Amino acid sequence: MGSRRRDDVNYRNPCLTMHQPWASLLVYGIKRIEGRSWPSPVTGRLWIHAASKIPDPETIKAMEDFYKQIYALDGVTNLKFPEHYPVSRLLGCVEVVGCVKCEELTSWEDVPQGVRLEGQTAFCWLCEQPQKLLVPFEMRGNQGVYNLEKRILEGALRGLCPVEPPMRVKFPLPDPRNPLSIKPGSLAHGLKTGPNKSKMDEGSSPNLAAAIAGARAAATQFSKKSYGPPTAGFRGQGSRNNAKENAQRLETSYEQPW
Repeated sequence: MGSRRRDDVNYRNPCLTMHQPWASLLVYGIKRIEGRSWPSPVTGRLWIHAASKIPDPETIKAMEDFYKQIYALDGVTNLKFPEHYPVSRLLGCVEVVGCVKCEELTSWEDVPQGVRLEGQTAFCWLCEQPQKLLVPFEMRGNQGVYNLEKRILEGALRGLCPVEPPMRVKFPLPDPRNPLSIKPGSLAHGLKTGPNKSKMDEGSSPNLAAAIAGARAAATQFSKKSYGPPTAGFRGQGSRNNAKENAQRLETSYEQPW
């Protein structure tokens, strides 16, 4: 499937729809990296919306186990996970401070070991400053990055609450004078990097290796190959039933999460 990047879009209030539990884990500051097969088209505030698929208990457990293991590498053992993982809701926002390639993140010695292990996809969006909505807004999502409707934005801005993440991470800039300097390929210049494999090698701990394997398996259930693209009926052609079916498929056809 091609890139979801749209260079012709003016992103005023960008929003990204994600599956649960990944969406809430990002808004709660537990997840620091949003992985995609395409580079982030935005820098700055990104609103996070949860797709309509209800996560099964096994998926939630797999992702919570994964984060328990990678945070333990950095000495954090008291993670508090969300009590609920609501769906079809606007949850909050994060600040995307940059985007790097997977191989750059996994060898970036200036960030914690656990963060490096979050690099599991071609491009890694670096997220800071999570904020959540006190009351998540019900809304429909879309594919890729899209602009939040003005009426929803106005209400969301009034309901934001800062989140204290389990471990605050600040991604260093290659050029301190340029807040937009973290781009794919930028870590090759001016930042301290090391080999991809280190003491955090997933093979060094059976529990860690099992957690990573479980998280990967949880993510593959959302492989894009499982869902075809919306048909013409979704755009107003064909029967009402076809339009409804295609709208439901759109809600479940977001990219495999990480």
